[in-house]
Amino acid sequence: MEAPSDYKAGYEKARLADRETADNYIAHTRIGDPVMDAVVEELASLPQVQVHQFIRAGMDEDHEGMRNAPQLLRDFFIDAEQPDPEWLDRGAFRPGVRAFQRNSVAVLSAFVTGVLIDGFSTLISKSFVQTGRIFDNGVWRLKQNNRHQMEIFWPGGLDRHGDGWKLSVRIRFVHAQIRRLLAQTEEWEHDAWGLPVSAAHLGYAVACFAARTVKHSEALGARYSPEERAGFHAVWRYAGHLMGIPETILFTDESHALHIYRIGSLCEPPPTPEAIVMTNALINSAPLVAGITDAEERKKLVKGVIYPVSRGLIGNDLADQLNFPANRLPFVLFWFRLDQHIQRLRARLRKEGPKNFSTLLEASAYDDAGLSYRLPDHAHAEWSGRW
Repeated sequence: MEAPSDYKAGYEKARLADRETADNYIAHTRIGDPVMDAVVEELASLPQVQVHQFIRAGMDEDHEGMRNAPQLLRDFFIDAEQPDPEWLDRGAFRPGVRAFQRNSVAVLSAFVTGVLIDGFSTLISKSFVQTGRIFDNGVWRLKQNNRHQMEIFWPGGLDRHGDGWKLSVRIRFVHAQIRRLLAQTEEWEHDAWGLPVSAAHLGYAVACFAARTVKHSEALGARYSPEERAGFHAVWRYAGHLMGIPETILFTDESHALHIYRIGSLCEPPPTPEAIVMTNALINSAPLVAGITDAEERKKLVKGVIYPVSRGLIGNDLADQLNFPANRLPFVLFWFRLDQHIQRLRARLRKEGPKNFSTLLEASAYDDAGLSYRLPDHAHAEWSGRW
């Protein structure tokens, strides 16, 4: 198999570990989402306001609002039956939802300091850096990630009319649109990188969102029963399906997700300058997501807590490649867990209620106007309309 040139060295190493999975990963670097790619191509000539209205009508199964919509969009939402996958078991979500709500602060912390760093260390960082969205809207993007997690792990959130379902499908539209716009630019090097926002990267990302979140959040003090671990992965697997990730690279369970992560990491080249910029930008945006705007307080939190915790989660090798500062204190994760435990004890002594839910709400993108289904209309954020 002919791999995109930037993948060749890693691909050879990955084949020594698992030839079949490595071949599959590389094949998906040239695959997008054929169904949704065709839909956004059909929508390209319509005004943004009309696109927003049609997608909203489709999300709400508003047949009258979809009456004049393009046929492929009608097929996606209304006319063509899209049965649930045979493996779907909605009852399996409940333990995962329970675990998320109980461990939400640890999950949120792990996601920002570990999981997103794992994900953006790959070549997917080129897609985000080229659009410029992470720099213009970095805080908003992190809040959107939190909102998505909040909704998919809400009871009933992944039902057909739940906001978790709608946000997952919205992400599918956005990825397809970004893939279409970037593929048309002169900057995108297809022979070196494959497709923008490829199925390989999305399959890798959702495997990280599930398995690496559990692993990293446990390091920060979260606890899961075997049933809860399985339920957590069941939620993310179905969310990944709704996001348009092909079954051929969508994980089946925790062990499979970890294997996709391992082999995908071997296939990927070492972190590029874009990955270094992207991951450090995410780390420095985290205090703003938590509402900390004072410059000195932000600097203290980033240097004293977020970078050390991130290094403790992702390991020294990757942290060094991303130019993260060295840790000054040993056993950072132990001290982090101890501090969290002390804070919980103090809250109990003061007879305060748990703050997990309110903390997550504050760090999530909620808007009085409701969900927006606008799509980017230019490859570069500074030239795109609001979406």
